[in-house]
Amino acid sequence: MERHIHNMKNLFSQLGQPSDDEAIARFLAKNRPLPNGVPLHEADFWTPSQASFLRDAVSDDADWSEVVEALNAELHARQRSTP
Repeated sequence: MERHIHNMKNLFSQLGQPSDDEAIARFLAKNRPLPNGVPLHEADFWTPSQASFLRDAVSDDADWSEVVEALNAELHARQRSTP
């Protein structure tokens, strides 16, 4: 079985979000950091269908799981300060 490789732009498009680099950066800046105890799919900014997609992508180890895990890491990360 061939696995599809998805990227962050594809994921944001799949979620119905603006998917250009600037829009993704704004989304991350606005919504991070998620508290450590909050799973990605339980964040309050997702619609029910978005949350379901994110939850299922990881629990089913779907083609989307790697990029969803990357989004999870980005949203749980503290914003980096520039020197």
